[in-house]
This record gives sequence, C-alpha cells and structure tokens, in this order.
Amino acid sequence: MNATLKTKLEKLVSLVNKSMVDPDIDIDYFIPGVEVTIKTDHESSDHPYILLTYVVSEYNKRTRKVHLGSTALEDTVEDIANHVTASIVEFKAEIDSVEMG
Repeated sequence: MNATLKTKLEKLVSLVNKSMVDPDIDIDYFIPGVEVTIKTDHESSDHPYILLTYVVSEYNKRTRKVHLGSTALEDTVEDIANHVTASIVEFKAEIDSVEMG
C-alpha cells in the first residue's frame, strides 16, 4: 500500500469514527496496514472493507459490508466517508422497516 493511500484510509477511519451516525450500529474495520478491528476474517479478503453490525436482539444480529474497492478509493476521502455514512443510515432504515413492520 502506498503512502498516499494509507494516509487517505487513516483519515477515512477518523472521519467515520467522528460521524458515528447511530450508536446501535457497531463499526469494524478490515483495512490491513491501517485499522483491523475484526477478530476473524472468514473470507480472507485482500480488499479493505468496513463491517456494519446491528444487534436487533440477543439472537438476531445483522451485518453489512461496505467494500472499499479500487473504484471507491479514487474518490476524495470526504466522499468515501459520506458514502459510508449513507450506507449506515440505509442499513439501519432497512432493518428498522423489517423489524417494525
């Protein structure tokens, strides 16, 4: 990973952490060389991603990956952070609509 990309991803993690859209959504990172908070990566992906987790109940947990592929990483860090934030809002709304009827 080149230094420019690493700096961009470090700033992205910082922006996402600051913008915590919903306290019910847990955010974990799989960005090797920058931030890895996921204990096990079952898919052993080479591509960085952000894992969103929403615990609906003790026995019901929903997850969504926000992939950070090469196309997404061409955008500005602010645009990427806005995309992640929008994904969090959409994810929460989808779950709430299913759970609430």
